[in-house]
Amino acid sequence: MKKHNFYAGPCILAPEVIKNTADAIINFADTGLSVLEVSHRSKEFVAVCEEARKLVAELLELPEDYKVLFLGGGASLQFCMVPFNLLKTKAAYTDTGTWAHNAIKEAKLFGEVEVLGSSKDENYCYIPKDFVIPSDVDYFHYTSNNTIYGTEVRKDYDSPVPVVCDMSSDIFSRVFDPTKYGLIYAGAQKNLAPAGVTLVIVKESLLGNVDREIPTMLDYRTHIKKDTMFNTPPVLPIYSALQTLKYYKAQGGVKALQEHDEIKAKMLYDEIDRNKLFRGTVAEEDRSIMNVCFVMNPDYAELEKEFFDFATTKGIVGIKGHRSVGGFRASLYNMLPKESVQVLIDTMKEFEAKH
Repeated sequence: MKKHNFYAGPCILAPEVIKNTADAIINFADTGLSVLEVSHRSKEFVAVCEEARKLVAELLELPEDYKVLFLGGGASLQFCMVPFNLLKTKAAYTDTGTWAHNAIKEAKLFGEVEVLGSSKDENYCYIPKDFVIPSDVDYFHYTSNNTIYGTEVRKDYDSPVPVVCDMSSDIFSRVFDPTKYGLIYAGAQKNLAPAGVTLVIVKESLLGNVDREIPTMLDYRTHIKKDTMFNTPPVLPIYSALQTLKYYKAQGGVKALQEHDEIKAKMLYDEIDRNKLFRGTVAEEDRSIMNVCFVMNPDYAELEKEFFDFATTKGIVGIKGHRSVGGFRASLYNMLPKESVQVLIDTMKEFEAKH
C-alpha cells in the first residue's frame, strides 16, 4: 500500500532525494567510499557543501554579504546562539508557540527581553498583530511557522532593527525579501533534509558587536571563517540537503514551490470548512500553509479515534495532532505531492458519508 506521509518532522522527502542519498551511502561520487565514511575535507565533499551553500543563496536570492552556514544542534541551539552573538542590552520577541516561547526563555539569559505580543492565553491559536517593533532593541525575533499549533506569518515585517526569524518549518515555501532579515535559521528536518543539520543565514556586518566573550563553537564568525567546516559537519544531512535543493531548483524554484503549497493547503482547508465532521483550530487569517491543524466538531468528538484508524487503512500516516492541540495535523511540506492531499480529502468525505 502506498503511504501518504503527513508527519510534522522529520519531513517527507522526494523519492529522488532518498534514492540519491541512498546511492551515496553505497558509493559517494565514484570514490568507492560511502558518504558516511568519506573525509569531510575531501575535495568531493567540500564540493557538495559549497554547491549546497550556493544553491541556498541562489534559491533565496541572497545578497553577497549574507553568509550561509550548515551547523549542528538544531534550531534549539540557535535559541542560544542568536542572543549570544547579537543581544547587547535588549531584544524584542513575539510569543506564538512552544518554540518561540523556548527562544524567549534562552534570550533572557543574555539580556532584557521585551515580549511584544503573545497568543498563549488562547493556546496559540492566532498570531499577535497589534504591536510596534521598538527602535531601541538590538533585534526583533519571531517564529514564522508554528508547527504544533498551525499558525504562520507569511509576510516580511518592516522593522527599524535587524529581524531574526526561525523559519524551521516553512523555509523555501514562500518568496521573501532577504534584505528584511539580519539572521534566519531553520532546522533542516522540516522542509529540507533529515535531522542533524541546521541552516543559518546571517548578515555578516551584524556580528562582532557584543562585549561578551563568545565560546568558539557558538560564534558565527568561527564558522564563517572556516566555510562552515570548523569542525566535522553533519555530512549525510548536508548531502541530502543538496539533493533537495537541486530538486527545488528543478521544480522551478521558490515561487513555484509557493504556488504548489498554496494550492495544496487551499484544497485541504476547503474540505475542513465544508465537512460537517471537522473544524479548524486557528484563526482563519493565520492558518499555516505547512501544518494544517483540525479536530472533530464537538457533536462528533467521539469519532476521533475511528477516523484516525480509518485514515490509517488508506495509507495515511502522521496526522495525529500534537498533544497540546489534539485532533489531527496534516503537514503539507514542499515535497508532499498533491495526490496525497487528495487522498486525505477523499478519506474525509468517505468518513462523512458513513456518519
